[in-house]
Amino acid sequence: MAASSRSRPLSKLSSPSHLVPLDLSTSWCCTPHGLGGHAPALSSSSSPARAAAHPMEPPPASSSATSSYATPPQPSYAPSSYPSSYTKFNSALNAGLLNPMSPPPLPLDKTRSSPTLFDMMANEQDYHPRSAAAAAGVHSIPAPPHQPHHQLQPVRSMDRQMLLQDRIADLIGSCSPGNQFNDADSSDVRLTLSSKDGLSVTLCVHRHILVAHSRFFAAKLSDRWSKQQRTLPHIVEISDCDDVEVYAETLRLMYCKDLRRRLMREDVNKVLGILKVSAAIVFDAGVLSCLEYLEAAPWAEDDDEKVAALLTQLHLENSGAGEVLKRVSLELAPSVVVEEAEVGGSCNTGNSSGGEEVLLRLLQVVLEGKDEKARREMKGLVSKMLRENSTSRGGAIGGDLRKESLYSACNGCLSLLCEQFVRASEGDHSEVAQIARQADNLHWMLDILVERQIAEEFLRTWAMQTELAAMHRKVPAIHRYEVSRVTARLFVGVGKGQILVSKEARCQLLSTWLEPFYEDFGWMRRACKGLDRHLIEDGLANTILTLPLATQQEILLAWFNRFLNSGEDCPNIQRGFEVWWRRAFWKRNSEPELPSRLRITAICENS
Repeated sequence: MAASSRSRPLSKLSSPSHLVPLDLSTSWCCTPHGLGGHAPALSSSSSPARAAAHPMEPPPASSSATSSYATPPQPSYAPSSYPSSYTKFNSALNAGLLNPMSPPPLPLDKTRSSPTLFDMMANEQDYHPRSAAAAAGVHSIPAPPHQPHHQLQPVRSMDRQMLLQDRIADLIGSCSPGNQFNDADSSDVRLTLSSKDGLSVTLCVHRHILVAHSRFFAAKLSDRWSKQQRTLPHIVEISDCDDVEVYAETLRLMYCKDLRRRLMREDVNKVLGILKVSAAIVFDAGVLSCLEYLEAAPWAEDDDEKVAALLTQLHLENSGAGEVLKRVSLELAPSVVVEEAEVGGSCNTGNSSGGEEVLLRLLQVVLEGKDEKARREMKGLVSKMLRENSTSRGGAIGGDLRKESLYSACNGCLSLLCEQFVRASEGDHSEVAQIARQADNLHWMLDILVERQIAEEFLRTWAMQTELAAMHRKVPAIHRYEVSRVTARLFVGVGKGQILVSKEARCQLLSTWLEPFYEDFGWMRRACKGLDRHLIEDGLANTILTLPLATQQEILLAWFNRFLNSGEDCPNIQRGFEVWWRRAFWKRNSEPELPSRLRITAICENS
């Protein structure tokens, strides 16, 4: 059948390419000279003149090698033309005294428990099992030793072709009994699929099935075209396929009764490839089945962009692609009314966008959570989401929280904290645990504000809480020390340059909260797991050093006295103390006084 197919005209559905159709039911193998088999024995009909004229020409292939090309007859020469040495050699050869074949490998030593490395190398082919391609009757051509790189390319291409044939064979072998896909006996079309890199495969298909399922084939393989073909099967070629295997898989789906069940065995990447081919050949059933699979099957996060990009490229809105895209794209209609949500009883987000509304609700749920372990986990998750949104969207209102929304949540937590402080200072300790909860919420919100570099207003608000600081001593330290963690976080922010406020705001912060901070430091050190004491001490020292020298002296001398009496329960800001001392006294004694230098400069200018 292969020979007859070459003589028929070839119908191509795209750009032409000279490819020989391959029959999957027959294994073709061409053994070129010098690549397989042993050299044949010389005979009297061989030409010494020809051998002398072409010393590098390889001998003809053995008659036992399979080939699709006919060997041309060789001319005969008179025996008298042989040299004497050559005649003697040939006589000895014909007498059986010489053996032109390669000597057989030496047998293994039976006395050894295991073969040596030399024996294994000499008998290498006996140790390697036959490959799947060889077991199926497909023989690959090995590359000869010391072959140049440019001569290896055809062999590599043939290896790729063999792998493709194996995958297609597995594809055909997985068909259920009675399936006519690639049935050479009943098919009337031999369809050759060829890729851009030269790979090709030929399938035996049926025109009426292609025409019934694909509008592309219905137009190309019409009845008029079929009547113009004189012989069967019709020879058709589709060139420049992106993936021959996926194209063949798509054609096989036309022979399946339940496409969705068949697609359940595939992964998302394979289904996307089948969807692309189905859309190209207008295979509507294949397109719908792929979309139903993508809508119902789980994806990996890395597949989101692939699915969205392909569906957007194919423009399959009328086929149900919109339902699939809803999994990766949130589109709110203009008529959607955003519900109002209160954060701490004072935040109205009726004018917020959908993305901000969702984030604000998540924030509120975390702030009001009851389980402490779950709250810690969800705080990390929400902080990560806010960080990623702020980075990817540049702080856009459509997908991130606005500054006003964040501060509204902070004000709600602060109001609850003040309320619980008042009740606890009056002796009502029924809800005293809410003090630590709201202080922890404020600490978390402050972290978010500092990361977004918008924490200045929080510092000014916290510095003005003089009434809250006055009630601080009236609440047991076991409940109030979390409040001082908020103050410590502000010290770290100012000391590291993360919060830049005026001198007055810094002075007011220290004036309001430094004493309560000193009183709670011992509790913080013992009760707070993972507390970075040195980070807090450096932050406090740097905050004090941003003030004028007179204020530094007042604060640091008071600390010196407290530290000597409290020890470990007082923060150690000795480094800041040393810096203040050198600034205030050491440089003054070692350098000329600044006013004298200014007076000298003024005298020079007057003269």
